Amino acid sequence: MQLEKRKKLLLIALVSISVLAISMTFYFYQVFYSPNTLPEKDQPYYLKIPTGSVFKTVVNQLYEDQVINDALSFSFVAKVLDYQDAVKPGLYQIDPKMSNLQLVRRLRSGDQVPVKVTFNTIRTKEELAEKITANLEVSPEQFLELVQDSVYIRKFDFEEETILSMFIPNTYELWWNTSAEGLFDRMYKEYQSFWTEERKQKAQAIGLTQKEVSTLASIVQAESQKADERAKIAGVYLNRIKIGMALQADPTLVYATGDFTLKRILNIHKEIDSPYNTYKYTGLPPGPINLPDINSLNAVLNAEKHQYMYFCAKEDFSGYHAFAVTYNEHLANARRYQAALNAAKIF
Repeated sequence: MQLEKRKKLLLIALVSISVLAISMTFYFYQVFYSPNTLPEKDQPYYLKIPTGSVFKTVVNQLYEDQVINDALSFSFVAKVLDYQDAVKPGLYQIDPKMSNLQLVRRLRSGDQVPVKVTFNTIRTKEELAEKITANLEVSPEQFLELVQDSVYIRKFDFEEETILSMFIPNTYELWWNTSAEGLFDRMYKEYQSFWTEERKQKAQAIGLTQKEVSTLASIVQAESQKADERAKIAGVYLNRIKIGMALQADPTLVYATGDFTLKRILNIHKEIDSPYNTYKYTGLPPGPINLPDINSLNAVLNAEKHQYMYFCAKEDFSGYHAFAVTYNEHLANARRYQAALNAAKIF
């Protein structure tokens, strides 16, 4: 009887252990593999983990934003996989119904999603800093500090007046937590990629350096919103440069005044003592007056060869320009445009 009783107790113990083992196995399976994110959502959530964040910050944000159902199970899996001490900053996509294991693995591996960085229509360094950092962790102030650091930018062979020409307007993909220095390095690589041997040879053929191409392109861009006539305008300015004639570009005077709302250039503006006053000083100004886009840069590199020395806006207000070889022809074009302005009562 005693032996039989022991067998029963042993059997009960084995059954209990088996039940407990099965329960524990099921529990751990649930903890690791059951869905724990965005249970009622069909759109992903994008988690920003700032540089220097600790695990507590991450789990609190996920729970408070109702991204995870069970913070305790998520924390347990994070502990098992050593994520609690290996938090990586960045931007992460969290999909609906991810398991703790999937989520922790994604965060621990640093499997970020890139962000798009787009900048154009830039006139100043401050505008550049605002636009280029708009989708990034780095602040405009942090990036602007580098752009204005004369010692730092000289490492890239630029000066304070020419640094804007390093930035080629386009759309780029970067990591959200890219540092100010990392962003600068990336833009320099893009600049180097843009300046292929073919483009360098074209610049040399028209007698300009890469920086001078950017400067002239910025003027051409400011002169016309019509991309298909920029190469012709570039040809006019190159013709003037060849004979030592002042560029007399109104957009450079606007830049010199610092008043970008200025619509018309008056004689008083032509007296401004500034290296950007291309009525007073011959040759190109010290640097670009805006960020020329790729179309404008290519317009200079592929400038039309012609005899035109002048241009002014057409009287039909189409946005295009009338070109002239002689000053008298130019005056006739200018009179027609002025008459159209007077008739339309535009001052």
